[in-house]
Amino acid sequence: MKDMLGRFLARWRTKTVLSLIQGHLLDIGCGTNKLVRSYKGQGIGVDVYQWGDVDLVVANSPSLPFQEKTFDTITIVAVINHIPNRTEVLAESYRLLREHGSIVVTMIPPKISAVWHMLRRPWDSDQKERGMKNGKLYGLSRTEVSDLLRQGGFDIVSEKRFMFGVNLLTIAKKP
Repeated sequence: MKDMLGRFLARWRTKTVLSLIQGHLLDIGCGTNKLVRSYKGQGIGVDVYQWGDVDLVVANSPSLPFQEKTFDTITIVAVINHIPNRTEVLAESYRLLREHGSIVVTMIPPKISAVWHMLRRPWDSDQKERGMKNGKLYGLSRTEVSDLLRQGGFDIVSEKRFMFGVNLLTIAKKP
């Protein structure tokens, strides 16, 4: 019964992102892997922690055991701020994405994220088990997300707000 709002918002994010996935999917920072399990195509979820249904647990997200140009869509949903080596993960995403493939990133702004994490701390397993380590941030701004993607070699296709205008949904392509 705890965290009904968190589960509701996670389902909303999943539903929004599902409509944007095409072809072979890689979900980086997949958590409980609900996105991949909801996707009707071929997909794999990777994380640095076993949340119960992760397809592949890795020690380091910028070094994934897949061949170049394996995926049509890569998603990083509500987690890029929790990845300390974001730049390297995006470089790895670029390597793994096929030409003209899409990367989909969702993110919440820093101030809202800090308040959200504080309110959810009592029942949020991620905060209880791992906490905020060096390099993790409470959200990223729209500019920070788009700058990271551009630095990674991606072309921004779309940036829009969803979930009551709080979350940012950024879609970028590999040229």
